[in-house]
Amino acid sequence: MATSICLLSQEDRSSMVFYEDPSDERSLSLDEASSADDSPEETRHSLEGAADPVPHIGQRFATHDAAYDFYTEFARRSGFSIRRHRTEGKDGVGKGVIRRYFVCHRAGRTPNKVNNDQKPQRNRKSWRCGCQAYLRISKKVEVGVTEWHVTGFANHHNHRLLEANQVRFLPAYRTISDADKSRILMYAKAEISVLQMMRLMELEKCVEPGNLPYTEKDIRNLIQSFRKAYPEEETVNLSSMCRNIKERDPNFRFEYTLDFNNQVENIAWSFSSSVQAYEVFGDAVVLDTTHRLAAFDMSLGIWVGINNYGMPCFFGCALLQEEDVKSFSWAIKAFLGFMNGKAPKTILTDQDMRLKEAIAMEMPTSKHALCIWLIMAKFPSWFNAVLGERYTEWKAEFFRLYNMGSVEDFEYGWREMVNSYALHGNKHIANLFYLRSLWALPYLRSHFFAGLIATGQSKLINSFIQQFVSTQTRLPSFLEQLADAVEFKDQAGEQQTMLQNVQNISLKTGAPMESHASTILTPYAFSKLQAQMVLVAHYASYQMKDGFLVRHHAVHEGGHRVYFVPGEGLISCSCHLFEFTGTLCCHALRVLSTENCFQIPDRYLPLRWRRVNSLPSKTIPSAHSGHMEKVQALRNMLANLVAESAKSRARLDIASQ
Repeated sequence: MATSICLLSQEDRSSMVFYEDPSDERSLSLDEASSADDSPEETRHSLEGAADPVPHIGQRFATHDAAYDFYTEFARRSGFSIRRHRTEGKDGVGKGVIRRYFVCHRAGRTPNKVNNDQKPQRNRKSWRCGCQAYLRISKKVEVGVTEWHVTGFANHHNHRLLEANQVRFLPAYRTISDADKSRILMYAKAEISVLQMMRLMELEKCVEPGNLPYTEKDIRNLIQSFRKAYPEEETVNLSSMCRNIKERDPNFRFEYTLDFNNQVENIAWSFSSSVQAYEVFGDAVVLDTTHRLAAFDMSLGIWVGINNYGMPCFFGCALLQEEDVKSFSWAIKAFLGFMNGKAPKTILTDQDMRLKEAIAMEMPTSKHALCIWLIMAKFPSWFNAVLGERYTEWKAEFFRLYNMGSVEDFEYGWREMVNSYALHGNKHIANLFYLRSLWALPYLRSHFFAGLIATGQSKLINSFIQQFVSTQTRLPSFLEQLADAVEFKDQAGEQQTMLQNVQNISLKTGAPMESHASTILTPYAFSKLQAQMVLVAHYASYQMKDGFLVRHHAVHEGGHRVYFVPGEGLISCSCHLFEFTGTLCCHALRVLSTENCFQIPDRYLPLRWRRVNSLPSKTIPSAHSGHMEKVQALRNMLANLVAESAKSRARLDIASQ
């Protein structure tokens, strides 16, 4: 086959039309391409009757689309895809379009982008590498019949061609038929997740998993494009939904943004009961961003805390199109706006580093920590295969290190563990150690987490969140259902509070401090304090120059340092249990008992752990503040009634009448 090509005439060059794409600059080395102009006549034959599927000089096609389809199929079999490059001539001018070029999808070079500070750059990686493979067809009219002949062909690629099982992932071959589009949109309206859609389509088409002619991303893009085509429906429903909730809940707070297509980009909201709860219990929160609203293809973030009765409480929610620093920052700022600018003392999240960056920017005074239960959920996939039979043994050692009392002991033990299990090059171990100040207890005990880190409490929080996630549906319906769920949870919480209060509290030590605390703290908080009081009898205290040394009676070394200022009622312990949970430790209680204290100092019975009648009755200013004050007064009166009736069976009988 000839390997040279005659140059275009000056007239032909003047009629050449380029596509409006800066990357379509002439990059083909036409001197190395096959050409009809110097090919022997016998190579020019009709496609009709030819069995050779490879393009060749002289092939004829009835239309340029037929030539494009033929070259597309050849490219698919060979391991690449093609695109239309440029034409010579112009429709409606002279002879019209006389030549067309089809090139490898990796032809040309990507031009350098001009930096524009006002317009964000996507900076996507380019496929293009200057590949020279191409097919050129020219129009010929004989006896009034128009045909397109192959007059140039080069099949030399400067890149690796794909295997048959890989080429289908090229964008040119990932197509969704009209029938499949209709079916996918029907599934989307039925609130079926994208992954479930793919499984259903595979079953219907009887193909192996992963062998559909399109990917999960293609389905998401299709659903997204459908939303862009009909943005008004979501926007109208959103406005209507917000107004409906606002009518029922005057203090309902929400904020959202629209993208360039006037569709919901981000939305965050909180209810008045949530804002009120946050006033008292917003010192420690969990922000869970590990779920997606599948039917709407948005990331779901839920703010949750724990109340004085040890039950989860909902603070707010956010739906985000993107999981990036910008979106997370917006969600955090919106949440702080709902809560009158009050940031939590501590916040627990998953290991998303983009979320970590957003928290550092928007909540600089809050201590950020990682949920240990979310980290541990990944352990089987991280370490099971690496450690084999020693996995269970290693996990026990990890727990021992996690609960270490001091930073020095933790870091020394960690090095020993890495050496013992030969984990020096393990990337997960290296990352865990790098982030140790965000999850290991020796680094966190001086910060208040309200018990959210405890395994039992974490399971309760996760179960609580799952109930909201299970209400996944279209956006407006989801928000309505969530509002109902929060209202139901508030009612269930009040019922649980009543049940705790009517339970007879059993005093285990007979100490005046225990009796006094039982009348102040909720049953949940008192049970935590009582567990420490029971341990007091097992500890001995020794007067030191600068405080007390307290240690278990069976231990002859070590112990905890307790500092006590009787005149000011100040006490602290080196174990930091009070700072961590809001409950005095047995070491501090031992010293208080030694110093003949019959009541725990008021500051060590935190407001957030007290009974309802001990909490401030602050309400959110609004047009209905008078109504809310009456509601709060009624709640306080009922709480007092319940607290008094719990003291004896006779009082309970009278209150029940």
